[in-house]
Amino acid sequence: MSEDAAQKYEQELSALEVQVGELVALCQQLKSENQVLRNQNAVMKVERAELIEKNELARSRLESMISRLRSMEQDYGHG
Repeated sequence: MSEDAAQKYEQELSALEVQVGELVALCQQLKSENQVLRNQNAVMKVERAELIEKNELARSRLESMISRLRSMEQDYGHG
């Protein structure tokens, strides 16, 4: 192998090493971002469940108040 070919080979190898290093760094970044997103998703699922529970409680209380108001209207409204 000539000296020029060896130099070109070394340059290509160095460029490939840089690209591999960049890919490894990108994979690590994406893995980290993915973990953050998974954690956020888990938190949001818990928050969603809590909001659904609060909504159901509010709906139940509202229905109970409406029922009591209708009962009061029947008891006192036509008297």
